[in-house]
Amino acid sequence: MKTFKLLPLLLLFMVVSCDTVKVYSDYDKSVDFAQYKTFAFMKSGIDKVEISDLDKKRILNAIDRQLQSKGLTKSDNPDLLVNIFTKSKEEISVNQFSAAYGYGWGWGWNPYMYGGHTYVSSSTEGTLYIDLIDAKKKELIWQGEGSGTLSKDMNEKDAIVNDFVTQILAQFPPAKPEVKEKKEKKK
Repeated sequence: MKTFKLLPLLLLFMVVSCDTVKVYSDYDKSVDFAQYKTFAFMKSGIDKVEISDLDKKRILNAIDRQLQSKGLTKSDNPDLLVNIFTKSKEEISVNQFSAAYGYGWGWGWNPYMYGGHTYVSSSTEGTLYIDLIDAKKKELIWQGEGSGTLSKDMNEKDAIVNDFVTQILAQFPPAKPEVKEKKEKKK
C-alpha cells in the first residue's frame, strides 16, 4: 500500500522537475546598466541560429516584450544589440519496474505478479542564450542562459518560449553590488 501512496508524489515531482527552466547569467561588473535605454536585434547573429524561423520569431517577440516591459525601446540607433543562440540535445530515459520490488498487477505485493515493465521516453533539452552587446563598443556586457525541456507540441511552444525568456531576462539588469563600507577602527 505504501507504494501506491508514494507513486502520485513521485509522478508530481517528475512533472514539476521537467517543467522548470534553469537560469544563469553573467555580466561585466564595470558596466553601468542604467545608461542603456534603447535596443535592436543583431540580424547578422540571429540569422546564423539554426532553428526554424517560427521559433526565432517566438523568441524575438518574447525578448522584445520583456525588454520593453523593463523600459527599453526599440531603435535604429540602439545602445544595446541583442543576439541569441541555441543548443539542444535529445535525452533518452529508460526505467524498469520489476515485480521483485512490489510493482505489477493488483494492489500491494502479489506473488503472482507479471514480470517487469520497461518504459522508454525521450525528451529534448534546449538551451537559449541571450547576449546583450554594447552597440558602440561592440562588447558583450551581459549574457543570460536558460535550459529546460522543450516540446514539439505547437500549442505549448509559445508558453515555453515565453517562460524561458521571462526567466532569463528576470536577471536583467543585474542588481548593483552592495558596496561594503570599511569600518575604521578607533585607536
